[in-house]
Amino acid sequence: MKYILLWFFLSTCLIVTQGQTDENVVRYSDFGAKGDGKTDDVEAIVAAHAFANENDLEVKADDGATYYIGGKERTAIIQTDTDFGTATFIIDDTEVQNRNASIFMVSSRLQAFKLESISSLERNQEKIDVSLPGTCLITVTNSHVKHYIRFGPNQNNGSPQTDIFLVDKNGNVNMETPIIWDFDQITEITALPIDKKTLNITGGHFTTIANKAESKYTYYSRNISIKRSNVIVNGLEHHIMGEGDHGAPYGGFINISGCANVTVKNTILTGHLTYRTIGSAGKPVSMGSYDISVSRALNVSFISCSQTNDINDRRYWGILGSNYCKNLLYDNCTLSRFDAHKGVANATIRNSTLGHMGINAIGSGTLSVENTTIQGRSLINLRSDYGSTWQGEIFIRNCVFVPAGGRSTSAALISGFYSGQHDFGYTCYMPERITIENLHVDDSNHPEDYQGPAIFTNFNPQMFDDTYQEKFPYVITRKVILRNVSTTSGKALRLSDNMFMFKDVKVDW
Repeated sequence: MKYILLWFFLSTCLIVTQGQTDENVVRYSDFGAKGDGKTDDVEAIVAAHAFANENDLEVKADDGATYYIGGKERTAIIQTDTDFGTATFIIDDTEVQNRNASIFMVSSRLQAFKLESISSLERNQEKIDVSLPGTCLITVTNSHVKHYIRFGPNQNNGSPQTDIFLVDKNGNVNMETPIIWDFDQITEITALPIDKKTLNITGGHFTTIANKAESKYTYYSRNISIKRSNVIVNGLEHHIMGEGDHGAPYGGFINISGCANVTVKNTILTGHLTYRTIGSAGKPVSMGSYDISVSRALNVSFISCSQTNDINDRRYWGILGSNYCKNLLYDNCTLSRFDAHKGVANATIRNSTLGHMGINAIGSGTLSVENTTIQGRSLINLRSDYGSTWQGEIFIRNCVFVPAGGRSTSAALISGFYSGQHDFGYTCYMPERITIENLHVDDSNHPEDYQGPAIFTNFNPQMFDDTYQEKFPYVITRKVILRNVSTTSGKALRLSDNMFMFKDVKVDW
């Protein structure tokens, strides 16, 4: 009741003073936030944003305030520019009512709607028969087809075939976000209008007090969830404290989903400790835990981002996980990992440094790595749990590869595994062409029997002659182009330990 009265009071004051001030902003203290680091301020924060949304006003945190957010199931909806400034937010996850409830949700005022007239789609189709109010984000599903049928200790039965792409008001598909699957039938298709105005979120120092839950796959999402297109996050920091010898994993403090054109820049994040549990195959597994998560999103960029902990400290899980995305970018980032689980169409990593978990990807289109230092176990790992598939090309230019972060290892540029005996729900491809220009491999620390860096690891040790039969044949790379590749060891680059599997690859030395 007190917030309703305060809302009425502030609305009246706004009408009276609108012509007397040039700072029509809402502050959390206006709604009773103490900012003392002890009082739970979540109700005031939620109310402030609700008022700002109703009156189209900017929200500004009080400089120097420390807002404590306890375990209540409350989410502040952000629909206007928000400046967290120099304020600190303490998010206490030790006792929560709902681990899936975001703290902040950046949402659109626009509503998605169903498209009834579209019954099928084709890969790379340029136009769909529809008239729209403006540019829309199209999400399509065929629940009768399963893709990404996972292999390994976290095995599963796959996910419904899905895609996400941009279409203009006349139904023209934006070919920078192409349709990547054939849909013989469609069980659901929706259109979400794209917000034209950019929404800005700036500043803020956030600290998560980590949960103490049992170590199993009960992901925590006490985060900033971005579900609106055309958003810029600038200058945010996220820290973690209180991690112990067990805990449940996190699904990303910055969680971007169901939207397009999001940029996160000048932002500092933190890797989570890795905990172990029993996977779906009944064996112990390490659980992925993320500070950035991107799902069903297009044109997402991370610019000048870094993390608080050592990118080569293997106690911490890699910082990013992504699914069903197109056009992901790292530029001038220092982070422990780039990862695409259930496929990415087009990804670029440039001017960056990647740590112990390196580059892990499956997908299609172009994967480009430029002016970057990679310290993973391989230069690029094609994820074996989803078929080590990349339907397209890979470009590596002006890069340095430090295998396993300098630990003793036999270096390989492209790693993966494919037995040919598992149905992933799609044909699996190696990159049709791989171009590597101006690469230095720092392989100074290597075992005694080291023969030099391999272009490909041994993707299938059982395939050493024609007697091996793949139930689901792998489409092997056709050509590798090498220009100015050097090694610290002085040993020459070689094709692979498995010369039979890659016998038809043409290498332009």
